[in-house]
Amino acid sequence: MDRVAAVSSKDLIARTRPFAVQESARAVWNLVATYAALVAAVALAVAAPWWPLRIVGGILEALVLIRAFILFHDAMHGALLSTSRWGRVLFHVQGILTLTPARIWNDTHNHHHANTARIAADPAGTFVTWTTAQWRQASGWQRLGYMVERHPVTLLFGYFTAFLFSLCLVPFVKNPRRYWTSGLALLVHGVLSGGLLYFFGAAVYLCAFLGPLFVAYALGTYLFYAQHNFDEVSILPEGAWTHADAALEASSYLRCGPVMAWFTGNIGYHHVHHLNPRIPFYRLPEAMAAIPELQRAHVTTLWPWDIRACLRLNLWDPDLGRMVRYRDASARA
Repeated sequence: MDRVAAVSSKDLIARTRPFAVQESARAVWNLVATYAALVAAVALAVAAPWWPLRIVGGILEALVLIRAFILFHDAMHGALLSTSRWGRVLFHVQGILTLTPARIWNDTHNHHHANTARIAADPAGTFVTWTTAQWRQASGWQRLGYMVERHPVTLLFGYFTAFLFSLCLVPFVKNPRRYWTSGLALLVHGVLSGGLLYFFGAAVYLCAFLGPLFVAYALGTYLFYAQHNFDEVSILPEGAWTHADAALEASSYLRCGPVMAWFTGNIGYHHVHHLNPRIPFYRLPEAMAAIPELQRAHVTTLWPWDIRACLRLNLWDPDLGRMVRYRDASARA
């Protein structure tokens, strides 16, 4: 782990703390701009006189939904309007409306941050990553389950698999008392779906509700998957694990242009976020620019060839120290 060899995990995190300072005016401006863009996109998807414009509106709505989710994500980390009561209420309501209830999100996502890149960690809140040895020792049914969870179709249908099922239905069924908000999210979602279909028709429902949610959650699920699934990722045994190594060696920097950086709320600076999740999304670029160690990140992109390469990597080979394909594991065996 030579990237952080020259500085301790504690010291590196300490150097990020000046960027974990919130600016209320900047936060409110970003919130207002995001919600205004969302309203405009929905209006275009609902009321545009030409159906291709409605589709454009739906795509824009999907992209703005990703940004709105990043604001919610930052708020749950205490990095956005953390002292605001109205902000807390607003983001909890948004969580219900977008199938990310605050309680289940916090439980699973905080676990993810505390256990990224740990071989022996429970996979709650993240995609399971097996070593090649685990793959060889697994039964046929276990392998099938692993392949289904990480299959591109599962990511594509993230609206159903990750959000409706994993964040709402499963936790509510398992523990309805603790995760009653997951049940509420399902109920609200069903009522909204039925109401839109009944009062506005299938076209509005598809262009302004189902379609944008499907696209937003497909891209969002892929972003979450891809930023911890790249060629040179490191999965560490318990004795070798440190927070800084997990952030810099198991989280990538998604390089994209300013437009996609806006729509994705700078989540591409994922290694910086994992190093210190208290840094607001609008200050992540500043932190990376100021700290040399953060500039030597593992880089990924949204170009088709990088997406293809990511989706082909399935298992971590501890001997090679990188991700490999299923057939590579079989060949080495």
